[in-house]
Amino acid sequence: MQKQPVHTVVGGAHLFRRDTAARLGRIAGRYLDRYAPDPATLREALGNRLPPGTAEAVRRRVRAKLDREPVECFLIDFEDGFGVRSEAEEDEAAATAAREVAAGAAADSLPPSLGIRIKSLDEITGGRALRTLELFLATFARSGSDLPDGFTVLLPKIIAAWQVERLSEALSRLETTLGLPEEGVAIDLMIETPQSLVAPDGRIAVPELVTAAGGRCRTVHLGAYDLTGAVAVAAEDQTLGHPLCDVARQLLQLSLAGSGVQLSDGATNVLPVEPHRGETALSPAERVENMAVVHRAWRLHYSDVRRSLSQGFHQSWDLHPAQLVSRFSAVFSFFLEGLDTAATRLDRFVTAAGQAVLTGSVFDDEASGQGLLNFFLRGLASGALTAEEAARSGLTAAELETRSFRAILERRRG
Repeated sequence: MQKQPVHTVVGGAHLFRRDTAARLGRIAGRYLDRYAPDPATLREALGNRLPPGTAEAVRRRVRAKLDREPVECFLIDFEDGFGVRSEAEEDEAAATAAREVAAGAAADSLPPSLGIRIKSLDEITGGRALRTLELFLATFARSGSDLPDGFTVLLPKIIAAWQVERLSEALSRLETTLGLPEEGVAIDLMIETPQSLVAPDGRIAVPELVTAAGGRCRTVHLGAYDLTGAVAVAAEDQTLGHPLCDVARQLLQLSLAGSGVQLSDGATNVLPVEPHRGETALSPAERVENMAVVHRAWRLHYSDVRRSLSQGFHQSWDLHPAQLVSRFSAVFSFFLEGLDTAATRLDRFVTAAGQAVLTGSVFDDEASGQGLLNFFLRGLASGALTAEEAARSGLTAAELETRSFRAILERRRG
């Protein structure tokens, strides 16, 4: 199974090209150099939330990430990010995007995870959504390339399980007729309507939606702004920090725990976009205002990402390339700040051969051990931690590769 990406970057289908990920990384790099040219400025930009001892390491790793793998998951968007366009324009965009994905696969320039977001399968846009899906997959199949591993279709605006079933059935039909691998396309679900979260009879609706995907569901995403808007929350209060979003995240976690389905938080919609353009012609006052606006947006995004991580959501959305700076700063600082404590606890616990232990004032048992192991696995996968730092846990590289705390204990006991 693919590692879970730390984010989903979404962009309009009409703009997608085979080198989009690298291009976004270059743009983000320019923002980093312009608005956080050194560790101290980055620390200040993020509201001094980075401990002084980690600021240098965070900035260095953010720069390396932007150069090496700036995007972990990209969604080619035929919904909100695509806008209202003619039938002919969407037909052309679907075919062009598929050709660009095929070219990107050949050039090895695609991000590790890739997918498309179609329109809702409601009565108004359902036919258009399925036509786009078929055009995209048919065009790609004609290229002769293999679909990227874990390729997914995100379904938005869900109000009933039959919509998910309809998508699953369409994918099965297309895979057969186009000669694509059986169940080779995954389904992601966007929980952004009240009906997709709580059924009319009061049941949590999400497990039924996952079941309707027929084993294809990989990730469930929270759509914070549509969800809060649907229950009459004022626009200025529609944020990831709204109490309704806390409730929604907890319902998703509780209802899908142990299912293997991954969870993703939503997006921060306040973007780090400068009010003044044309860097060489700006006055000193305009440059100061630009920096203040970008830094303010970075601080909000950083806080949202750290909240998601603290609540157990290791993936959420980015809408602008400049958010990659605050995204990776938040992810890397989360793991670097927790490294010493996690390493000490895991090392002592494994040394005790899995017997429950007291580390400082913290009591650890087997469930804690798996959680600590997951901390290192996610940190390594994201680039937040180096192999040398992970080794401070007391585990070997081979033990980490098992991804199972119980398996590690059984090997050591054996």
